[in-house]
Amino acid sequence: MDLQDKELQAGETVPVVIVGNGPSGICLSYLLSGHTPYLSADSWHPNPLLHSKLGEQPHLSLLEQDLEYLCEGLEGRSSNPVAVLFDSLLLPDSDFGLEHTSPLEWRYEPERAVPHLVLGKGPPGGAWHAMEGSMLTLSLANWMELPGLKLKDWMSDKRRNLRNDRATPAEIASYYQHYVSQMSLEQNFACGTTVTSVTRQPDSLDGAPPCWRVTGLQRREGEEVPFSLLAHNVVLATGTHDIPARLGVEGESLPFVCHSFWELEAAICRGELDQSSDPVLIVGAGLTAADAVLAAHHLGTPVYHVFRRSVTDPGLIFNQLPKLLYPEYHKVHQMMTQQQHRPPPPLHEHAQNPPSSVPSPSPSSSTTSLSSSYSGYLSFPRHRVLRFQPDHKCVLESDTGVRSVVQVSKVLVLIGAHPNLSFLDNGGRALGINPDEPVSCRRNPIDVDPFTNRVVAAGGPGMYAMGPLVGENFVRFLKGGALAIASDLAKRQSDERNEGEAALSRREWLQTSALV
Repeated sequence: MDLQDKELQAGETVPVVIVGNGPSGICLSYLLSGHTPYLSADSWHPNPLLHSKLGEQPHLSLLEQDLEYLCEGLEGRSSNPVAVLFDSLLLPDSDFGLEHTSPLEWRYEPERAVPHLVLGKGPPGGAWHAMEGSMLTLSLANWMELPGLKLKDWMSDKRRNLRNDRATPAEIASYYQHYVSQMSLEQNFACGTTVTSVTRQPDSLDGAPPCWRVTGLQRREGEEVPFSLLAHNVVLATGTHDIPARLGVEGESLPFVCHSFWELEAAICRGELDQSSDPVLIVGAGLTAADAVLAAHHLGTPVYHVFRRSVTDPGLIFNQLPKLLYPEYHKVHQMMTQQQHRPPPPLHEHAQNPPSSVPSPSPSSSTTSLSSSYSGYLSFPRHRVLRFQPDHKCVLESDTGVRSVVQVSKVLVLIGAHPNLSFLDNGGRALGINPDEPVSCRRNPIDVDPFTNRVVAAGGPGMYAMGPLVGENFVRFLKGGALAIASDLAKRQSDERNEGEAALSRREWLQTSALV
C-alpha cells in the first residue's frame, strides 16, 4: 500500500496504526480485521476451572469476555496473564508435549472489523526476514504459527518436512508473509515505511477525540516519500532486533569487533576465516552466541567463548532446554562445560596476577579438560571483557580478578539487542518500568496494563505496546498481547457506541418534553 498523505486525502483519523509488521502486528491485524474467537460447540479444555468459566457465556466472543476473570488461577511460562490464557486456549497442555484440539473456533465477522494500518520497514514478518536462514528455531513449529493457519499444513503444501518439529527462520518468515496474503490482510499493510515520529496531538477545540500524529518515510519507486497520519490509537510492536547491545568497553569500535551474527557469516563468505585463523572471540551466552559457536566450529575456526554466568547457572538458557529436542544447543552447553579455561589462582588475597597469555585452544592445551573431545574451542565462564586492543589482543578478567590476554582474528559481541524507539521522545525511556533506564526487552520492558496492554506512562489514552517490547520474546506468547489489545479496543468501541446512543436518547427525550 502506498501511503500518500492520508490525513489530507481522506480528511479523517485512522482508528489504529500499528508500528511494526512482525508476528505481533500480523496477529493483531488478523483480530482487528473481523476474525473473532468463540468457544466452539461441544468443546473441551483440559483445565477444568477454565473450561467451566468458558462455558458460562458461550454466546459471547472471547473479545467480549472478562479476560481478567478468565486469567485467574492460570499458570504458564509467561509473566503476562493474557498471554498464558490465549496460549492455553490455542495450544492446550503444549508444555507437556500434548496436542489437544483448541476449544476455540474462528468466525469471520466483518462488522466487528476496526480499520487499521500496519507499518513496517520490510515485508510482513519483520525481523524474521533478516535472521540466518538455516538454523532451526528454538520454539516448536506449532508455537510459531498464528491463528487460522496451521504451520504444519502450510509446510506440507509447500512439500517441506519439519525437522524435529522445528523450522528454519527462513521458513517462518515465508509463512508469515504468506499468512498476510492468505488471510487477505494486505490492504492493511504499508511496507517499506520508517516511522520517524509519534507525538501526542493537543486536544482540539471542536470536541474531537484526542489523537496521535505518526510521521515517517516510505520507499516508493526508488525514493523516500514523507507521510503523515493521524491515529486515535497507536500500537508499538517494533520488536527488539534493531540496535545490538554493546559492552561499553575500550576498543569496542575497532574494525575487528562485530555485533551481529551476519558479520560472521559475511567474513566466512569472504574467506577471511578458516582452520588456520586466529580464534574468533564470541561474547555472550544466549542462543545467537551459540549459533555463532556452531558456525565457527563447523568451519574449523578456533573459538574463544566468554560469558558472565557459570555453566551451571539455572538462568542460563541451555539449562532450560530439553536435550533431546535441542541437540545442537546441548552440544554447545557440553563444550562450555567440558572445555573451560582454568585461570591460575591469585598470588595472594590482595594481589593481582599479571595478565597471562592464553594459547589457541586445542585438546592438548593445559588450559582445557583432558576428557574433552571438542578441539578448537575454549570457554571462559564467569569472565568479562576489559578491553580490545588494536593489535587484535583482548584482555579478559575472571570474577576472581584474574586477567588473561587472548589473540583473536575477530570478535562477535552477541549479548542481545535493544529496540529502536527513536521515533518517541527521549527514545521512549519514560515508558519503561524504570524510566531512568533505556527500554530493554529483558531488563526494562515498557510498562503496560496486564489485561489491556495500554501503556501506563503514555501521556494520553490510545497507546498500546506488545511483543518483545513488553517482555514477550516468543511468538507463542506475543499473541496474548494481540488478544488484550483487540479486546480493549472492542470494549471501548462498544462503550462509545452505547454512550452515543444514550446521548441521542436524552436529546430525543428533551425534545419530546419541550413539545409537551
